[in-house]
Amino acid sequence: MTSYYLFNGLEFELLDLFSQLGKEKKMSVPIIFITTFQIENGALEKFKEAARKSTEFLETNGPQLMVEVCIDENEMRAHGIQVHRDSESILTHWQMSDPYMRDVMQYITTTRVDIYGQPNEDVLEGMRQRTSQDSVISVTPGFVGFTRLPGIE
Repeated sequence: MTSYYLFNGLEFELLDLFSQLGKEKKMSVPIIFITTFQIENGALEKFKEAARKSTEFLETNGPQLMVEVCIDENEMRAHGIQVHRDSESILTHWQMSDPYMRDVMQYITTTRVDIYGQPNEDVLEGMRQRTSQDSVISVTPGFVGFTRLPGIE
C-alpha cells in the first residue's frame, strides 16, 4: 500500500457506457475512490445543496460510472464514492467539474481518500497537487474481481 497526503476532492471524462455494449474491445479495470470529508460546523445544509448540484451535473455530463454521497449527520461526516473506468476518466472529470467541486469544498475538509485500482502517474500527481498535508491518501492496487457494468471488464 502506498500512502500520500491529500486535501481536495476528485474529478473525471465524458463517456457513453452503452456505446461499448457488444464490442470485443478489452476495457481497463475500474478505479474506485472513497473520499471522507468532515463537514464544517453550521454548513450541513449548504454542503447538501452544493453536493446535490454537483451530482446532478456529473450525472448529466460526467464520465463516472457511479457517484454516491453518503452523510452521517450526527458525526458531520460525508463520504463520496466514485467509480471510474480508468485514469483518463479521472483526469477529464477534474477538468470539467472544477467549478462544482470548489463550491462543494468550501463546506468540507477532506480527511482521507482511499483509491482502489491502479491510477496512472498523472492522476497521482494531480492528487498530490490537490491535497494538503493534513489528509491521507491510500492507494491499493486491484488483485482479482469482476464487473458487470457495461463497457468494463
